[in-house]
Amino acid sequence: MLTSPSHVPRLVVAAPSSGSGKTTVATGLMAAFAGRGLAVSPHKVGPDYIDPGYHALATGRVGRNLDAYLCGPELVAPLFLHGARGCDLAVVEGVMGMYDGAAGEGELASTAQVAKLLRAPVVLVVDASSQSRSVAALVHGFASWDPQVRIGGVILNKVASDRHEELLREALDAAGTPVLGVLRRAPQVSTPSRHLGLVPVAERQGAAVEAVAAMAAQVARGCDLEALLALARGAGALSCAAWDPAEALSSSPPSLPLPSPEAAAGPRPRPEGARPRPRSEGGSPDGPKDAARPVVALAGGPAFTFSYAEHAELLTAAGAEAVVFDPLRDAGLPDGTRGLVIGGGFPEVYADGLSANEPLREAVAALARSGAPVAAECAGLLYLCRELDGQPMCGVLDAAARMSERLTLGYRDAVAVNDSVLAPAGTRMRGHEFHRTVVEPGAGAVPAWGVRGPERRVEGFVQQGVHASYLHTHWAAEPGVARRFVERCRTS
Repeated sequence: MLTSPSHVPRLVVAAPSSGSGKTTVATGLMAAFAGRGLAVSPHKVGPDYIDPGYHALATGRVGRNLDAYLCGPELVAPLFLHGARGCDLAVVEGVMGMYDGAAGEGELASTAQVAKLLRAPVVLVVDASSQSRSVAALVHGFASWDPQVRIGGVILNKVASDRHEELLREALDAAGTPVLGVLRRAPQVSTPSRHLGLVPVAERQGAAVEAVAAMAAQVARGCDLEALLALARGAGALSCAAWDPAEALSSSPPSLPLPSPEAAAGPRPRPEGARPRPRSEGGSPDGPKDAARPVVALAGGPAFTFSYAEHAELLTAAGAEAVVFDPLRDAGLPDGTRGLVIGGGFPEVYADGLSANEPLREAVAALARSGAPVAAECAGLLYLCRELDGQPMCGVLDAAARMSERLTLGYRDAVAVNDSVLAPAGTRMRGHEFHRTVVEPGAGAVPAWGVRGPERRVEGFVQQGVHASYLHTHWAAEPGVARRFVERCRTS
């Protein structure tokens, strides 16, 4: 059953607080419905990169983020419809507590706001492990706080016994709230965590498959899937059109002239002679790639798992050929690489392996020295430094990175303070920081962003064609970033 794009049945899975079981329920629902033969579109509220990996494993489709802070509320529904094209059902996992969003910004970027923007019913997941009748008061409070948020039912998690379930159901029946599922305590469906949250799917392989299967089995056993599907089908139609990367590029303002590689040169001189063309082992037999459709290498694999799907789609729409490679395993960049994008991940976990791949580190350094565009976010920034916790990295930037005890976390409002391959000076973008590392720059570093707010500071690096920063940004909010990057690939 394929539905009209604006009438995609959909559910938002929310909770009173973090740790209530949203990921288990949302991922389990996705996998259970996919197991019934439905095409399920997976989504995650907020900037989280890890949960979408589990969602993708559950559905066989790329997990997508819906972030009203990074992209603006006006793009939430269009991006949702883009991801849900051709699907029978969409499941949206919320973030934190249902009404928690960007600090000091009211409802902005909260699960409640996204549910309203999507006109979607909410399923509230409640950790019932330490309560019985009080659950009715809790659910009533969440349901009545904002009348525009429609809570369609509750899934009770961590229920201890039949008697415990009976007490919970009695309380919620009296409150008039449907119980759509009851999940008993089941440690086998838990997923391991470390310093920045859950361990990504790419690092767990078979264990992640088993965990998702266990979630699906538990949800199918404990939830009324028919009632949940009926609730999803009651979502209202959306009046907007689906986001399209080509249309987004055509409607975005034209880029200002790019600085030439020579004009943007930093402390590293451009090498004499032809531009280096790093090639992977066993490169393409077709020879050099067409300069009109330059190859942009996208870092992937276990060390670099954080990226938004829309970035590759925008690069492709801008005329590039996006090719994924694994810095842990590939000895060279993809054949014909003219630009490089290195997103987030856990290079600190894989520092030994990244450092040991010296041929690739040298290829990345050569590409950067040539003036080719390189965009690096967070983990990518660390990889471009001289060293990470004493392990040699690519040496593109005169900076050293190290692990720290302090967690840096939160949304940021930033403005470009220097022209770069991503944006002209003065461009305002919103980003998100999430790391436990510190980068100590050498003398003469040119910053990328000025971060606005109570703690005003400059951040990141601009050097020749390199733009490296801790900030994760969502290019759908500023599609000209992708166009500008690909234009530089053609001319460098």
